[in-house]
Amino acid sequence: MDGDTRETIRAVALELFSTKGFEQTSLREIAERVGLTKASLYYHYSSKQALLLAVVEPVLTGWRAIAEDAAPLEHTPTNVRHVVERCLDVLLRNRAIVGVFQRDPAGVALVAKSLWEDSLTLGRRLVGWLAGPAPTTAEQLRAVAAMEVLGSVLAASNYGVEAAEAELRDVLLQATLDVLRLPTEPGESGMRNVV
Repeated sequence: MDGDTRETIRAVALELFSTKGFEQTSLREIAERVGLTKASLYYHYSSKQALLLAVVEPVLTGWRAIAEDAAPLEHTPTNVRHVVERCLDVLLRNRAIVGVFQRDPAGVALVAKSLWEDSLTLGRRLVGWLAGPAPTTAEQLRAVAAMEVLGSVLAASNYGVEAAEAELRDVLLQATLDVLRLPTEPGESGMRNVV
């Protein structure tokens, strides 16, 4: 039962953090939505920061696994595509969670500085790998832009664009590969060498 209660608290917190923002959501509000007292909520999560960490952990775990798995890989078009696809899939699975960062980045950074720093470090590791070995400035900029394109998973609905998940994935994968100047299909040879 405790595991179910923790998951319910986490789900309600995720909904409120992603729609209202971290700073604007109170623990009392979360407790009331779950049907608990604030004291009971503290039994499951010792603080609002602990709850935030529980909410965003799936994204950090996903990014960490991708960064670690990518590190030893040769920087080939096929491997880059695979890493990009994994990044996109983590974002798609965790759209609401990542929305917490986008909705209230200052609040998250202020309250959960180590969490914010972890996410930035993981993002830098992935950008560094996507840029390739001994990257030019242009390759580094393309890698940063590629990560921003992946972040469009979250922004589409902000602009009134609603798409089925499969279409969203296909379009953003293609756009990211275009930014990185990679072949469209996994079997195509070589990276595009246009500046």
